[in-house]
Amino acid sequence: MHKHILATAFAIAVMPSLCFAQASTATGAVGGAAAGAVVGGPVGAVVGGTVGAAVGAAAEPPAEVRTYVTRETVPSVTVTEKVVVGEPLPATVVLRPVPSHAEYSFAVVNNQRVIVEPQSRKVITIIE
Repeated sequence: MHKHILATAFAIAVMPSLCFAQASTATGAVGGAAAGAVVGGPVGAVVGGTVGAAVGAAAEPPAEVRTYVTRETVPSVTVTEKVVVGEPLPATVVLRPVPSHAEYSFAVVNNQRVIVEPQSRKVITIIE
């Protein structure tokens, strides 16, 4: 019994950091369930799926942010690094604020529009 409780507690503590890079609720739930199953078996899968879904939903920017970023005309910056969700953009990339949403910034990098978390510069989503 204690083994299941410890596994569940571990899954709850670790899953938010593992699932931050997930781009959607569904992906977060699947990733969380898989990681939870490895850590805690069936109970871990349930807890991991729930935590992953919640974190995935929280990480997805609102539709109005995506719309704003899509409509803005800004020049693309070329970088040699691959743009990856969950990884920070290089310091050479200028981040542009999203009005009324201080928790988001954006840039166009290698002809891809990306929404980032301004303090950490981590890519939250890449708009295709």
